[in-house]
Amino acid sequence: MKIKVLLNGVGRIGKAILKIMLENKNFEIVAINEINPYLENIVYSINHDSTYGNISNKFKVIENNFIENCSSKIKILNHKNLADIDLSNIDIIIDASGVKEDINLLKNLPVKAIFLTHPSSHADINVILGVNEQNLDTNLHKIISTSSCNATALLPALKIIDENYEILCGDIVTIHPLLNHQRVLDGNFVSSQTRDVEYNFEFGRSSTQNIIPNKTTTINACSYVLPKINAELISSSSLRVPTDTVGVINVTLMTKKECSKDEVIELFEKYEKNQKFPIVLNNYEPLVSSDFKKENKTTIIDHRYTDVKNNHMIKLLVWYDNEWGYASKVVDILNFYKSIEKIGYIALFFCALIFWIKVINITFFIVFMIKDAKMFKKSFSRSSFCRF
Repeated sequence: MKIKVLLNGVGRIGKAILKIMLENKNFEIVAINEINPYLENIVYSINHDSTYGNISNKFKVIENNFIENCSSKIKILNHKNLADIDLSNIDIIIDASGVKEDINLLKNLPVKAIFLTHPSSHADINVILGVNEQNLDTNLHKIISTSSCNATALLPALKIIDENYEILCGDIVTIHPLLNHQRVLDGNFVSSQTRDVEYNFEFGRSSTQNIIPNKTTTINACSYVLPKINAELISSSSLRVPTDTVGVINVTLMTKKECSKDEVIELFEKYEKNQKFPIVLNNYEPLVSSDFKKENKTTIIDHRYTDVKNNHMIKLLVWYDNEWGYASKVVDILNFYKSIEKIGYIALFFCALIFWIKVINITFFIVFMIKDAKMFKKSFSRSSFCRF
């Protein structure tokens, strides 16, 4: 039986998750909660996309606030707070709204799990595949953060380097596509209620005409997953550029152990061949950002620029699709969640089975002992009678 999902928010990430999950056999999106009150506009934005193209299996509006295509029927809701929604038919929530809800409110919602598509220090766990998925416990963790697109791309690479050469310090620069909260033309300073980053006046400038420097929360997001990778170890900054999708991270690392360029490349090659999830992709071709659009692997190491200086300084260039690629990883985490939940149910079944086998054995033993005792008593009585 498919797990029933409420998708909260169909912005850029929410729409990508929706389109990926339409092909998923494990989950069914039965409802979407969206602050946009115009149903026709929601359908239009799902069907048509300037970045990834139009979908062939288009949705249309039908009765009672439902939308439908050839394979799915989804109810559209318009609630400001998740607590106002009837969740009786919902198993899990994917919160792609970007709004930072009260964690205590989320914990009290009557669903099995809530997945946040942003980093959260208050979540029960922040998960990045290839880093800490083994710590996910479906019985202990209800509020699960799938971190950020930048951290999802960066941290697997940092973990690989640290486990083999031990990172002493480093610096990263994220070159990130523009986002919806930025200005098209120059205007007032732009802030955001959904992001913890400290905004500057430069964010009031035109996003289509400028490269805009900014601070980034990438390393903080990494620290929620792997505490060693934090702002004391690695400095960071960001450049916002006028492209629609696909980012790249320029990584510089100083290591304790010596290494060579060939050894670093071989390390990532070996990882790609043996990886459990689609994470690392090694690239040697002369490609540009748009060539990685809609790539589901999110740690794309461009070895044209991999380098090592003085046996201790490693340079990496890491590509990632910040929308589709990240959304793919959110869905991969959901699939992993279902797989370990199933294993948990199987383990519980066998524990129960072993318990009842023991109960039955004990019962048979007691019955046998009682029966044996009665026979002994009867035999003893006869033997006593014979003596007299």
